[in-house]
Amino acid sequence: MTAPNLVEVAPPRAPPTGSVQRLDRRIGLPSKPPGTLYRGREGMWSWVAHRITGVGIFFFLFAHVLDTALVRVSPEAYNEVIGTYKHPIVGLLEVGLVAAILFHAFNGIRLVLVDFWARGPRLQRQMMIAVGAVWVVLFVPFVIRHLMHVFGD
Repeated sequence: MTAPNLVEVAPPRAPPTGSVQRLDRRIGLPSKPPGTLYRGREGMWSWVAHRITGVGIFFFLFAHVLDTALVRVSPEAYNEVIGTYKHPIVGLLEVGLVAAILFHAFNGIRLVLVDFWARGPRLQRQMMIAVGAVWVVLFVPFVIRHLMHVFGD
């Protein structure tokens, strides 16, 4: 009996060191931005901020539904809870809430454009700058007016 012909297969070779970085540079991607392990840059940070603001808004809505439900259980308890909302610390928390809602809304529009517009992925950076600019234009006047109301007379 003869042994079957066995073809010797060489184990796969690891790519040469630095080839991924060279490929990244060739297609215009940084190999690793400073201060992060992920090379997504503004895409990654907007993803993180979108998730954080979404969770914050969710918890606000949950608390809002609970405190509004108090009106059917005990109108006195409802009035007491609503009275606590007049505290300046709550006024500062409202500033954070509006900041989260504005960012989440405009970043959501950016995400829709990235997903459904052919040029969206290539224009991520510019759209992120636009989200930031619109956020500042709307948020700064709100903060000034709101804090005047919270800390006024």
